[in-house]
Amino acid sequence: METYTTDSALSAMGFGKFQALVLVYAGMGWVAESMELMLLSFVGPLVREEWKISAQDESLLSSIVFFGMLIGACGWGFVSDKYGRRTGLLFSTLFTTGMGFISALSPNYLCLMALRFLVGIGLGGSHVFSSWFLEFVPAQNRGTWMIVFSFFWTLGTVLEASLAWVVISALSWRWLLVFTAIPCCILLPFFGTTPESPRYLCAQNRMSDATLVLERIAMTNQAALPPGILTYNREREVDQSALACEVDHLLPVREKECTDDNAISSKSGSVAALRSLLSKNLRRSTLLLWFAFYANSFAYYGLVLLIAQLSNANRSCASGLRYVKTEQDTSLYKDTFITSLAEIPGLIVSAVLVEWLGRKATMWCLLFTCCGFLGPLVLPQSELWTTGLLFGARACAMGSFTVLCLYAPEVRINFLCIVVNLFFGPLGFHSMLSLIC
Repeated sequence: METYTTDSALSAMGFGKFQALVLVYAGMGWVAESMELMLLSFVGPLVREEWKISAQDESLLSSIVFFGMLIGACGWGFVSDKYGRRTGLLFSTLFTTGMGFISALSPNYLCLMALRFLVGIGLGGSHVFSSWFLEFVPAQNRGTWMIVFSFFWTLGTVLEASLAWVVISALSWRWLLVFTAIPCCILLPFFGTTPESPRYLCAQNRMSDATLVLERIAMTNQAALPPGILTYNREREVDQSALACEVDHLLPVREKECTDDNAISSKSGSVAALRSLLSKNLRRSTLLLWFAFYANSFAYYGLVLLIAQLSNANRSCASGLRYVKTEQDTSLYKDTFITSLAEIPGLIVSAVLVEWLGRKATMWCLLFTCCGFLGPLVLPQSELWTTGLLFGARACAMGSFTVLCLYAPEVRINFLCIVVNLFFGPLGFHSMLSLIC
């Protein structure tokens, strides 16, 4: 009797209307996360001025969000593996929305810090959106559509910069917190229409449910399922077409390392998953990828959160004053808006280079170029040069980060476990910032 897998079914049906709707829903989740993180660039200086807190306390307000994300990434990843992607998405979105609205009512600094920590825990589940989306995309198209998916992050950064420019000047930072929480809230009414991942359903031996989802995809895309019965093979299927073009660029993971389970059973728990990642066969690849995520996170989030500090320091040097409110009210939003637009050419350049150079070469090329843009900022620069250098650095950092998100799953390491380390970079950055402020 003929059989087929989820990957072969998705490849046969292709990318169609169904995947486009999933892309929009998951993309809105990334827009929401991006806006919540960009919010930190604007709220910190305003809270410091209103409540007369120290520079260290201002830095801690951002650090605590990332610490919450570190915890949330572990928790929501476990929930999505054990109880389903939809469950993880629903409760992380509810939690983020609720804490985001409540934080706007914070009466003091400590209350705001506690609530933003809880927002960070909710945001830790936002990366389930990318995993959920990619599990509906045919294997041969995942690289292309991951780059398209990353445009939603850029959309969120541009929207938040625009929103802050309008809202803070007309209202206050509290209203900015309220408006920033709205994209998460928009996701909730449409949650009932979202399907569960067929890959997850197969891993849970719910073949009839997975078949229903695949039939729904076929109906929406006006395509046909392969003949036969749906089966699930726990042995990893090495995608030869994907590996062939990257054979000289991937980490040296031996073929026997690619035969681990497709997904570690949720019953074994996160401890077993971590042991698997640090086993003799996978240890080298795991540690290298963890460091790559650390470096990319440090560069990207550091740039996002340093834009305000560098802009203010530059104007202070030029004017001889420590703080000039009238200039900051306009220049900070303008600088942030311009550098946010840098992510668009960064994504385009990474999409082109990754086809020419491969994953690894593209990453180190973009990271070294990012260092080249950051080097001159050690010395005082004019406002125009500062903005231009930040623009180039952020474009390279975003491009490298996107390629890394393509690269990690191709060496067959559990992405949900790696994503925990996504937040060590910004956490370390803010620890350093707290010490030097």
